[in-house]
Amino acid sequence: MSGQLERAETRPDTRTQIVSYEPATGAEVWRGPVADVDETVARARRAWPTWAAQPLSTRMELLRRFANEVRKDAEALATTIAREVGKPLWEARAEVDSVIGKVEVSIRAYAERTAQRKLDSALQGVMAVRHKPHGVLVVLSPFNYPAHLANAHIVPALIAGNAVIFKPSERAPATGEMLARCFHRAGIPVAVMQFAPGGPAEGAAYVAHEGIDGVLFTGSATNGIAINRRLAGRPDRMVALEMGGNNAMVVWDTPKLTDAAAIVVQSAFATSGQRCTAARRLIVRDTMYDALMAEVKALADRLIVGAPFDEPAPFMGPVIDNAAADGLTESFLYLLSHGGRAIKHLVRPDDTLPFLSPAIIDVTAMRERPDVELFGPVLQVIRVSDFDQAIAEANASRYGLAASLVGGSPQEYNRFWANVRAGIVNWNRPTIGPSHAAPMGGVGLSGNHRPTGFYAADYCAYPVASGEMEQPRAVIGVGLR
Repeated sequence: MSGQLERAETRPDTRTQIVSYEPATGAEVWRGPVADVDETVARARRAWPTWAAQPLSTRMELLRRFANEVRKDAEALATTIAREVGKPLWEARAEVDSVIGKVEVSIRAYAERTAQRKLDSALQGVMAVRHKPHGVLVVLSPFNYPAHLANAHIVPALIAGNAVIFKPSERAPATGEMLARCFHRAGIPVAVMQFAPGGPAEGAAYVAHEGIDGVLFTGSATNGIAINRRLAGRPDRMVALEMGGNNAMVVWDTPKLTDAAAIVVQSAFATSGQRCTAARRLIVRDTMYDALMAEVKALADRLIVGAPFDEPAPFMGPVIDNAAADGLTESFLYLLSHGGRAIKHLVRPDDTLPFLSPAIIDVTAMRERPDVELFGPVLQVIRVSDFDQAIAEANASRYGLAASLVGGSPQEYNRFWANVRAGIVNWNRPTIGPSHAAPMGGVGLSGNHRPTGFYAADYCAYPVASGEMEQPRAVIGVGLR
C-alpha cells in the first residue's frame, strides 16, 4: 500500500496536467497539459464553416482515409488501449477493428437516415428536404472503450459536417491522442477534430460554453443527468446521452444449460464487467436454478484474470483503478450484509492493484435491492417462479439499456420483447456486443432517446424543409377590394 501512497504523492496537479496509468502495473502511460477550453472552442468555431462547406463526398473520402490510417497503426493502437485501460490484448484488437468498421457503417447510415428528398409540390414547385450540421459538437467519451465509443460519435458528426471537440476520459488520454492523430493524418484539419485532454472540470466547462452547439456523451447516468440538467433550459443545444444500465438477463426453460451459462458469463464478465450493456442481474426460473448456477459457477471459476499481455491470454483484465476496485468490494460486502448469499466471492489478490475475480451473489432474499450500476464483475441472481414475475423483476429498475431472454418459447419471447423496457432486447444472445448496423441506446436513466450506433446520423444533423421554385409566382385570389 505504501507504493500507492508514494505514487499518488508524485502525481501532478490535474488542473494543469492529465496523467494516465496502467491499471495492471501502476506504470505511467501518458502525460500532457490540459487543453484551454475557450481557445479550443474558438478554433472550432473558426474552422467549422469551411468544413461544413466541403462536399459530402469529400468528407466521406477523408473518413475512409482515416480508417486506413487506423489500419496502419492497428497494433500500436491496440497495445495502447490494452496498457491504458487494462483490457486483454485480444479484446483491444477487436476494439480497433470496430473503429475501422464504424466508418463504412456511418456512411451507409448517413445515406439512409439523412437522404436528400425532393417531392412535387403545389403550383409546380418542389418540396425539398436536406440536412444541415449543428456546428461545434463536444464529444465526451468513457474509458472502457476509449477508441470505439468516442469514434461512434466522432465519425458520424464529421460526416455530417460538424466540427468536433473530443475530450476523452482522463483515464485514457493516450488512446484519445492516437485516435486524433489518425484523423489528422487522413487530412481532417486539426481545428475541425480537436483532441482536448482534460478532467471533469473541463468537461463541465465545455457543456456550459456558449460557443458549442451540442454535447454527445457516453458514460455514467450520474454525469449524463448532470449534463441534462445543465442544458435543460437550452433547447437550441443537441444533447445525446448514452448512459449505463442495470441490465437484466432472464434464463427460462431451456435444456441447453452449457450454452446458457456461456451466454451469462459472457454478458456479465466480459471487459471485467465494465460494459454499459453488461448483465448485472440474472433472473432464473426456480425449477432450473440449481442446475444453471452450477454450470455458471463452474465456468466462471475457469476464467483467467490477468494482465493484458499475459500468456495464456486472460479473459478478464483489471478494473480501471484501485478506487473502482475498492467501490466494488464495498458494494459486494453491502449486498452480503443485507441478505445476499455468495455463490462465488469477489476476490482481490493484491490490494495495491485493481484485479478482481468474477463474483456471483444471490440477492433473492434482499428486501430492498439497490438499483445501481455496479460497473464491474459482480452478477446478482434472483429466483422467480413464473414468467410474469421474471418480466416484473427485469423492469424493477430505473435504467433501460439492455435485456436478454435465454431459453423460452417464441411466444414467451414476444411477451418479453413487448413488455420489457429496454432499448436493446435480445433472445438467446448476450446483452453485450450490439450490432453497428442497429441503434444503440436505452430508456429511463440509460439515455434520452438519442441512440447512437446506426442512428447516430439522426443527432448529428437536422432536417430542413424547403419549398422551392425557379421563378417567383403567386396570386392572391380572395379578400382583395
